[in-house]
Amino acid sequence: MVEEIFTRERIMLQRMNYVFCTDERLLEINKRYLHHDYLTDIITFDLSEKKGQVFGESYISIERVSENAIKLKSPLSKEIWRVVFHGALHLCGYADKTEKEKRQIRSKEDYYISLFEQTFHVK
Repeated sequence: MVEEIFTRERIMLQRMNYVFCTDERLLEINKRYLHHDYLTDIITFDLSEKKGQVFGESYISIERVSENAIKLKSPLSKEIWRVVFHGALHLCGYADKTEKEKRQIRSKEDYYISLFEQTFHVK
């Protein structure tokens, strides 16, 4: 499905890695590389070396995603897919700094989750 996101967004995907980790590890990454001292559910890095070919790496805190699933009363599996797709969408050029950007990326996440559920017959 991640490959499908890049195809539909007309972005050439070379490689995408996902690393699932703890809050502690993601906080360490957030402090070291982004100089942010707060918890987050995902951090995505664009490691592309060739123009026009995306090579990305996303670090996901399974603890944050689990907590988000509880808060949102959403299945854990759906929240995992949401952050996986969120990382891919960042590499496709979507941001989430402003409220407008947040609404746009959330809409895309919802679209791809729905497409995933329809394609693979999951709920």
